[in-house]
Amino acid sequence: QVQLVESGGGLVQAGGSLRLSCRTSGLTFTSYTMAWFRQTPGKEREVAAAIRWSGHVIRYADSVKGRFTISRDVAKNTVSLQMNSLKPEDTAVYYCNGVLGGTNYWGKGTLVTVSS
Repeated sequence: QVQLVESGGGLVQAGGSLRLSCRTSGLTFTSYTMAWFRQTPGKEREVAAAIRWSGHVIRYADSVKGRFTISRDVAKNTVSLQMNSLKPEDTAVYYCNGVLGGTNYWGKGTLVTVSS
């Protein structure tokens, strides 16, 4: 059974930092492209950052470039998102995603709230 479990969300003041982690199980981690998406009420889910199993970072959303860093730990089957200089507009539910071909897996999400 494939599981993606996010952790690390919470409440932080603007300018602060948070580190999200996604622990995976049940999938061959080194075969998947991993990503962090985020979603706010009334908006579509958008990709914040994505990374290949090799460690090559595929992309960052323009809105997070220079502030967020995605990384993966193959030994621990985890993918992380370091978020610095957080802004109120970063407030969202953050979802971990793993994709291989046409197969998509999602975590349940973790809420990040940035107060002004």
